[in-house]
Amino acid sequence: MCGFVGFVNNQSTEEKQTIVKQMADAIIHRGPDSEGYYCDDDIALGFRRLSIIDLAGGDQPIYNEDKSKVIVFNGEIYNYRELKEELVQKGHVFQTNSDTEVILHGFEEYGEDLFPRLRGMFAFVIYDRNTKKLVGCRDQFGIKPFYYYRNGEEFMFASEIKGMLPHPRFQKEVNDRSLKMYLIFQYSVFEETFFKNVFKLKPGHFFTLQNGEFTIKQYFTVDYQKEKKPYETYRQEIKNILADSIKYHQITSDVEVGSYLSGGVDSSYVVSVAKPDKTFSVGFSVAGFDETKMAKDFSDLMQVKNYSRYISKEDFFADLPKVQYYTDEPHANLSTVPLLFLSELASKELKVVLSGEGSDEMFGGYNEYLEPLPVKIYMNLPGFIKKPIAGVAKKLPHFPGKNTLIKYSKPFCERYLGHAQVMDEEEANKILADRLKDDMTTTDVLRPYYEKVKHENNVLKKMYIDMHFWLPQDILLKADKMTMANSIELRVPFLDKEVWEVARKIPTKYLIRKKKTKEIFRSVADEEMPEEWSKRRKLGFPVPFSKWILEEPYYRLVKEQFDQPYVEQFFDKQVIDRLLEEHYHQKANHGRKIYNIYIFLIWYQVYFAD
Repeated sequence: MCGFVGFVNNQSTEEKQTIVKQMADAIIHRGPDSEGYYCDDDIALGFRRLSIIDLAGGDQPIYNEDKSKVIVFNGEIYNYRELKEELVQKGHVFQTNSDTEVILHGFEEYGEDLFPRLRGMFAFVIYDRNTKKLVGCRDQFGIKPFYYYRNGEEFMFASEIKGMLPHPRFQKEVNDRSLKMYLIFQYSVFEETFFKNVFKLKPGHFFTLQNGEFTIKQYFTVDYQKEKKPYETYRQEIKNILADSIKYHQITSDVEVGSYLSGGVDSSYVVSVAKPDKTFSVGFSVAGFDETKMAKDFSDLMQVKNYSRYISKEDFFADLPKVQYYTDEPHANLSTVPLLFLSELASKELKVVLSGEGSDEMFGGYNEYLEPLPVKIYMNLPGFIKKPIAGVAKKLPHFPGKNTLIKYSKPFCERYLGHAQVMDEEEANKILADRLKDDMTTTDVLRPYYEKVKHENNVLKKMYIDMHFWLPQDILLKADKMTMANSIELRVPFLDKEVWEVARKIPTKYLIRKKKTKEIFRSVADEEMPEEWSKRRKLGFPVPFSKWILEEPYYRLVKEQFDQPYVEQFFDKQVIDRLLEEHYHQKANHGRKIYNIYIFLIWYQVYFAD
């Protein structure tokens, strides 16, 4: 696992060498083992390496035989040995045993047709020194990040946004038009990031830049092609392909591979199949917020060593600025913080860990995919009945079912935006400063995606939205950034292109079955672990932030941030102060809203105010 930086402009080679070194140093945490550079009159490439495969010979940049092409690459290609054998038979000569060189020769042989054949997680750029053509590519699911900056004639790219900041021609400005949707989703949802003119290359896409012409194309599409096959046939296919994927993710390494372990079925399944020597877990010493004992019990059952630690509230609040520095953009998923501590714990023992991300998106695992009969009946009522019911419910104090009445009164494309809706558009506009209030809705953001699956059932619509928003922009972003912050590589065997080829064909009735989520996967897990583990619902790194800020010291920390002089640029200070006071005096639970605001302000302080 590594990180790269680069830029295209007309500065001298000497200037480029100085600048690209500074850029690479900004992401040294992604690759502390070695560095490498390529500069000429047109381009500069920088690289930081975390040595995993071909420890002696895999330093980058890497060149082809005649050095006409050069590559920098972040990720792992799990089928590189098979591709290499194929390329050798076609006459390619290799200088290393690395997967990086396989990508380069594969691109020479197949061009862009290579990209969908790559099994792994990847972001890379290839530069042709003869044609001056630059190609950048990101993996199918967005496991590895890829950012680029376009402003006039300036073009830069990096594994992390902070890698571009040292460039003297980078103009650092807040893209505050992203703020409203961030408050609703808890993460940045647009291609353009919170830094103006900085964009994410979308998963399954690649770009080309040549003679000033920049184009983006898609090489991978999330599409469902359901096939009618017996339940037992799919069970066996899932079992086989997951075993195959976990094996590839484990053996494609020249260093030790461990595993993260929570109390849920996903990471437990990975551990039960991989049987690593070491597992890692974190939790909080608060009732209902700790999975470390379950993880320890399961590790003992599997006869593997478990390392664990508790995170104190002091640790949590102290490390929030560090978390926001490493995420690049404001990111308010509470579980990001424990993931940083988990990665720090694991980094003391090894360089590579397996994890269970992606299972829910592949096999229908989220509770939101369930629609109980009473909810279905309410959803099918005419709008002129549901709307006034929701209006009355909204004005009442909290009661069981209140949120359901409000949420399911809306059309489908308005009510489902993923798993972390913190507030609605009306609430966001109330919180924002006047200049940032607008009429944009979540439907405006999601409609282009819903249009592509409008004829699918509700479960598949939700899964499709999650594959494009929640998974790459929340789950995988924090997984990559928090592990790389501690210089370790995280691998996600559920998010494998061969697993996807099986998962996308499974009928929905096998995914959501007997009032259970991802039922067919759980039945596979039953064969690998005791039933009490395969049926267990994970907590998902729950964090007692809402409880902690009822205590004077932590209420004061938030209040101090809300009182900073730059707050009124972004928020109506009276409104956010009222939210905090109502929460502190336990008149209402505004914990999640407060956390979203608090995190944005910490991020702003880290990258702009300081």
